[in-house]
Amino acid sequence: MPVSPQAYAPAAPILTLGPGFFDPVEAAEFPETRLRFRNDRAAAEVGLDTLTDTEWTRHMGRFAPLPGTLPQPLALRYHGHQFRHYNPDIGDGRGFTFAQLRDGRGRMMDLGTKGSGQTPYSRFGDGRLTLKGAVREILATEMLEALNVPTSRTLSVIETGEALDRGDEPSPTRSAVLVRLSHGHIRIGSFQRLAYLRDEDGMRRLTGYTLATLLNETGDDPVRLLEQVVARTAILAARYMAAGFVHGVLNTDNINVTGESFDYGPWRFAPVWDPGFTAAYFDHAGLYAFGRQPEAIGWNVAQLAASLRLIAESDPLIAALDQFGPAFQAALPAAILWRLGRRPVDAATDRATVRAVEQALRETAAPIDPFYFDAFATDLPSRYGTGWDAVRKALAAHPPRAERGHSYWANTPCSLLIEEVEALWAPIAERDDWAPLTAKIDAIRAMGAALA
Repeated sequence: MPVSPQAYAPAAPILTLGPGFFDPVEAAEFPETRLRFRNDRAAAEVGLDTLTDTEWTRHMGRFAPLPGTLPQPLALRYHGHQFRHYNPDIGDGRGFTFAQLRDGRGRMMDLGTKGSGQTPYSRFGDGRLTLKGAVREILATEMLEALNVPTSRTLSVIETGEALDRGDEPSPTRSAVLVRLSHGHIRIGSFQRLAYLRDEDGMRRLTGYTLATLLNETGDDPVRLLEQVVARTAILAARYMAAGFVHGVLNTDNINVTGESFDYGPWRFAPVWDPGFTAAYFDHAGLYAFGRQPEAIGWNVAQLAASLRLIAESDPLIAALDQFGPAFQAALPAAILWRLGRRPVDAATDRATVRAVEQALRETAAPIDPFYFDAFATDLPSRYGTGWDAVRKALAAHPPRAERGHSYWANTPCSLLIEEVEALWAPIAERDDWAPLTAKIDAIRAMGAALA
């Protein structure tokens, strides 16, 4: 197998946790495996870009083991709060981890699946993924990566030839198996499960594994773990807001302790700065609405603190948890100024700029993406009336961090609202035409290069 000899660095540290943390499983036997998407940009980071399409499909669709890493796929065990209701009957129900590789920065990366078949945690599900769901995850991860949000990457999508029945899609619909490249799959819910079982030894082992393998720390100090998670998830929450992104299902089993966003279901990008905008049709109370995402993520991190109480004293955990708010308040101006192409000045000035931007966006209902496009490292054009003078004044206090030299700025702003997602899916569904999706991915990556 022609993996890159310079970049391929297999590992399997998750096995050191022992069998109480996962269940060995087998992938489903799919009727066919048609390669639809391979992310060679991400694959190059872990030495897999040199695979032929035939080899790629064998490993990403039939799940032949990659050399030197896990001998068999593992369905991970975890619990979680789902819309604030605790559920001890979950775990990897339609996915598994099947390889661990180090990237060029030395980070431990998991290859995990979605739609790879049933596991002991599938309950009443079929363990499958619709092709439309896979296309939506490609788009979400590409857009978030371009907008500087820490995210898993969609590495592969393979169509599997099964007809699926779904209540929220015209059925029968096409099926796929997706592989994501992610900086670990340890969730807040992984720790909740151990607290629920009162497994002190397991909690210490998972804490030590997470610190050493994923967070580049030594020892097994639960307070240090919480400090890291607080800092990382506060940045995630801030960058969601700057991106105008609504994840939709911020349950504790969907929060990675590395602060990396993953597992995209009913996500949407908000067209305007509406704090009440929701992504999931079933989020009737708006628990995970756009403006409530920082609160939701902070609440989830509090559940991690409560779980770590099994092996740590309350006071230092509370002190660490109390830093979430200040960390978010510091991260939000940095995230918004980055997207505006401006440099931070000082805390007070940066916060004032963000307040001016948020107020203007909210009061005018101006589209988010065109505003950022127009304001990037330059004055707002005259079509933004005098109601934007406070924003102009605030932005003038920040020197540019970048120029508009990339060809992207000569075109129109790249966005990904729900109408365009549906429009990109339609030609695939109707005539198996993937060209519009490919063109959109190219446009998103061009935007990412221009912003960077």
